[in-house]
Formats: sequence, C-alpha cells, structure tokens
Amino acid sequence: MAIQLPERTQTSTETMTPRQIVAELDKHVIGQHKAKRAVAIALRNRMRRQKLPKELADDVAPKNILMIGPTGVGKTEIARRLARLAQSPFIKVEASKFTEVGYVGRDVESMVRDLVELAIAMVRDERFEELRPQARQAAEDRLLDLLLPPGPRAEVDPAVSGMPDPAHSTRERLREQLRSGRLDHRTVEIDVRDTSGPAFEIISGGNVEEVGINVRDMMPGLFQGRTKRRKFLVPDAFEHLTTEELSRLADMDSVGRTALDRVEQSGIIFIDEIDKIAGREGGHGPDVSREGVQRDILPIVEGTTVNTKHGMVKTDHILFIAAGAFHVSKPSDLIPELQGRFPIRVELEALGADDFVRILTEPKSALMKQYVALLATEGVEVAFTVDAVARVAALAAEVNEKTENIGARRLHTIMERLLDEISFDAPDRSGTSVTIDEAYVNRMLAEVVANDDLSRYIL
Repeated sequence: MAIQLPERTQTSTETMTPRQIVAELDKHVIGQHKAKRAVAIALRNRMRRQKLPKELADDVAPKNILMIGPTGVGKTEIARRLARLAQSPFIKVEASKFTEVGYVGRDVESMVRDLVELAIAMVRDERFEELRPQARQAAEDRLLDLLLPPGPRAEVDPAVSGMPDPAHSTRERLREQLRSGRLDHRTVEIDVRDTSGPAFEIISGGNVEEVGINVRDMMPGLFQGRTKRRKFLVPDAFEHLTTEELSRLADMDSVGRTALDRVEQSGIIFIDEIDKIAGREGGHGPDVSREGVQRDILPIVEGTTVNTKHGMVKTDHILFIAAGAFHVSKPSDLIPELQGRFPIRVELEALGADDFVRILTEPKSALMKQYVALLATEGVEVAFTVDAVARVAALAAEVNEKTENIGARRLHTIMERLLDEISFDAPDRSGTSVTIDEAYVNRMLAEVVANDDLSRYIL
C-alpha cells in the first residue's frame, strides 16, 4: 500500500478551471488527454459542490472514475498528481490485497483508516508549520534556562532602581552565542518522557484490522508521567524542545476534526488492479473470492460510515478512482452494483516511441533530467544528443513489442542499462564531461535488444 503525502502548489486550486488543471497535469504526465479531462472535471465538480446549499450538496455524489489501460501509461501518476494539485489526502491501494480476507488479505475498511491517518499527519504538519516560530522561541528560552539556570532573586528590583540587570545582560549574550552556533559543542540534560510500556493492545472488534484500544489510552496517568534524563548536544536539544513545544501548542482535537472533515470532503482513494477482482461467481474456486471482494468494496464506494480511532468517517463524498489493465477480463465482468458506482469510464492509450521521447525530456522531473542531476552530484556532466534520445525511445518501444508491454516503466530498465558503466565509474571520473550519442546507445543496448533471450532477462 503506497501512501503519498500532498505537496503545496502556488496556484489556488479553488479558482482553477478544468483547462488549467489539465495544463498542470501536462507538466508531469505525457498524453492521456481523455483521462486528464475526466479527472479535471471531477475535481472541478467537487469545488462546485462546496458552493451549493448544504441540503443540495449532501445529495451530490462524486462521479467516480474507472481508468482502463495497460500498465505503465500513467493511470496512477494522473491520480497522484491530481491529489497533490488539490492538496487532498490521497492513498493508493491494490484491490488484489483484499482477497481472502481472514487469511492473507486485509479488511477493505482499512483503506479509509489509512487515509484518515494520512490526513491527520497532513493537518498536523500544517499546524506545526504555523506554530513553529512560536515553538522555537519557547524552546530557545527553555534551552537558555538549562544553560544558565536562574540565580537568586535580587533584593532590589533593577527595573525600580534604574540599574541594568546583569542577569538579563548575561542571558542575552548567551542567546546571541546560541543563535550564532558558538554553543553547539556543549551538552545539556533534558527530562524526556519515557515511552516504554506494555507492547500489547486490547482489540475491540471481529478482527485485527478493527480499532484497538491502547492500554496507554485507558490509563494515561500510569505511563505519561514517567520521565528519564538524557544528554543532548545543544542543536539536538533545541530540536527536541521545539518538537515538545509544538506538541504542547497544537490542539490535537482540532487537528483530528479538521482531518476527518478533509477526508470526507476532499479525500481521494485510488484502487489499482481492480481488473484482478473482476470475476463472476462460478460456484467454486477463486471467482468466489473475487466477487466477495467486490461486494466488500461496494459499500465503501457507495457510501458508508467507517469507525476509526479518530472518529466516524462518512465515505459518501470521497472520490474513488479505479484502474486496471483489463487484459483478460473486461469492466462488464464487475458486479453490476460496482459498475454503477463508476459512471465515468476513460480508456488510456498505449505508449509508442514518440511518447517515450517526450517522457524522457519534457516533464519537470523527466527521467533524463533525473539521471543528469544524479551524476552531477559526483561531478560528472552528462549530456544526451537528440539522436540518442530518439534511439533510446525506439529501443524501449521495440522491447515492449517483443516482450511484455510495460509502458513507460521500460524506460527505467533501458536507462539503467545505458548508464551502467558511467554510474559505476562516476566517483573516479569527477570533473569530466560525457556526451551520450546514438553510437553510444547502440554499443550499450543494441546487442541486448537484438537477442530476444537477453532482452527478456535484462530489459
């Protein structure tokens, strides 16, 4: 199960039109215009719903999307980038992991619980960022108290007598040394909360996926008051105290409420490999398990209430995006009830050599840009000629045709093979420049691609 934290964007998503959303997605994903249009409309409809009267908004269900296309064409990346753009809690799950629940699978409600945990971390980090200046100031004062314990109280208040306070002057000089890093070599002792305790939980519910009641939550006074003294270098002590102050300043009840609301109103769950559970009941065998998983997923997608340790979560307005290659099965093999919950169907196109050229060079984090940046850290300057890029793309397309078509993922294996020598020798070649042309690509790859047996194992 992959969890992805959202990143901030400069453009306000609340004012973005579908055309602008597609333009943002174009910066990261090549092609697949139909899929981008579908997710852009879905995101815009979510924004439109928030402007409706509450009575009507409650009845407007999200239009879930089913993406159909071979592996490696951008299904997951489109959904992930959309979530980052919308700053929404996003989680990707594989439908096949929910097979054989009770034996090797997982409870389907765990996808919602994991989304809530992600949202809690997301909102907590936002609050911490807002409170960090205040927390750093408080941590600095606590650290100064450790470095320079307050002395005995003066008989005459300096503020009354008009005389300068020597203790205050000393403290400010110490503050200046602390900020300039001149005290980084010193150590201080801090009382740290002892987090050790019984490593067991009392489970309430029918299986281990259900919400547990931790012993520390039941008897908080038994463990939370225990502390132990630890020595820290001043920089480490400052970070530790800042974290303590952030936890003290943040209202975790408010964080929990905000996170639950964000999950319910803007959460996105991406269900991958849904074609692996597309099967009708045939009386016995794996088909029974597949249809059972579909029926387990159905209430989550339709809208239900899931119990989490942070509170109850309604899934009515979570946006579900399902994806599958559907090589063997087809969308109509899903049970009718589940088909009806994914009204928007988009087919993604297989990628060819021209698409690979664009994938290698155009996106913000294009594959070739990544390798150039990685090798630059070793002092090796790498440049690719236009002919080399075209040849790499053509070889990737050729291998996809001759073996399994894994789409753009083939470029990763091709590039690793191409740069194998340079990557290995890079620490010994610092300060040099390397130009990769078509001849170099042919020398490194042509023989492997031409030999079917070699290409199957190596590429």
